[in-house]
Amino acid sequence: MQSKSYSARTLDAKALKSFAHPLRLRIYELLDEHGPSTATKLAALLGQNTGATSYHLRELAGHGMIEVVPGMGRGKEKYWRITPGGFSYGDPPSDPEAAGAMEFLLDDLVRQRGAELARWREEEGRAPEEWVRASGYGRRSLRLTPEESAALRDEVFEVLERYRALSDRRETESPDSRDPSMGRVVIHFDVLPVGAGQRPTEEGTP
Repeated sequence: MQSKSYSARTLDAKALKSFAHPLRLRIYELLDEHGPSTATKLAALLGQNTGATSYHLRELAGHGMIEVVPGMGRGKEKYWRITPGGFSYGDPPSDPEAAGAMEFLLDDLVRQRGAELARWREEEGRAPEEWVRASGYGRRSLRLTPEESAALRDEVFEVLERYRALSDRRETESPDSRDPSMGRVVIHFDVLPVGAGQRPTEEGTP
């Protein structure tokens, strides 16, 4: 069953191949974590020269991943932000090079999730009490059909979409102001049919 997209756009083969670049992924992560930034500031964080970060920012912008923030910056200075609406990788592409890029991006996604979970476990003891109470870990193991699994996935994504739209409105309406009561909240959600790719044993038991 094809997944329903809850993002503003699905990356095409060219975008997948362009995004599957370590420095571009890191730039995207920094914009996601810290908000709008310039090529100069990103260069300092990454230990790169401004020319390199400018080039990679233009590549990301060319595929709609990021955009210039209207009204921010002086003169020719540009502040970049993640394009509101998000994106999805879509179904595996037929182009072998694009398929390889998607594999690279999915592996990096797994790495990023692990790093974020480890970071929160390390920071949790020092975090404000209200954020600790608002956080949560969750895992369930259920007996479901593929159709039920897809329905569950879609219902959860519909809830996430409402909050994503709320967050995007705040980013577009006041990109240069940060409410101290708000934080960057990461939600991890996966539906994984564990063992579905295993070959049955001789006895027929998965």
